[in-house]
Amino acid sequence: MTHATPDRLPALPTGTLSAYTLRLMRPEDIPQVSHIDALSFSTPWPAGSYTFELSNSHSTGSRLIVLEQRPPAVNRWRRGWQALRGLGNGVSPLIVGYAGMWNISGEAHVSTIAVHPDWRGQGLGEIVLNGLLNLALALEAEYSILEVRVSNESAQNLYRKYGYEVVSRRKNYYRDNSEDAFLMNLNPLDAARLATLTTALRAKIDFDNRLV
Repeated sequence: MTHATPDRLPALPTGTLSAYTLRLMRPEDIPQVSHIDALSFSTPWPAGSYTFELSNSHSTGSRLIVLEQRPPAVNRWRRGWQALRGLGNGVSPLIVGYAGMWNISGEAHVSTIAVHPDWRGQGLGEIVLNGLLNLALALEAEYSILEVRVSNESAQNLYRKYGYEVVSRRKNYYRDNSEDAFLMNLNPLDAARLATLTTALRAKIDFDNRLV
């Protein structure tokens, strides 16, 4: 049965926030991921696209990951709220972000990345990008590319922090409003630099990376 996902997720009471876990996406994650996709983009992927990517990862080089918020060990309010809203049994972790890439012939092409609107501004997008790049290194990718809206300065700043540079501009790239995209390139994937950024990120946010 498909579970409904609320458009706005209420903040948890003070002191109940748990840590986060990065892991590979599973089929049962698709309803939550699709919901975040719809909240984040005017032309979201159909749910079937995620199913295809998961089912054909070996032939396409696709990798999809999620960032889940682990539930506190004891939190009756949380369990009751999730159960009331139809989110599983009230104990299942919430997906707060996700990303995907195609890893082909040494290139890690970031295909999508998003964080639920209610969790933005907390550094979680950086966790997702960091995990994706660490996974790319583990898969022996040599460089990474991505497209980003020219108006999305916050995303561009994050990508530059990790070493991406604008290499070209793609006219009318986005179908919803014909906005241009910057093509950004990270070449090479520098393991030492990424390790330094990962250490600094872990000092700020408690998260586990179960991708590598």
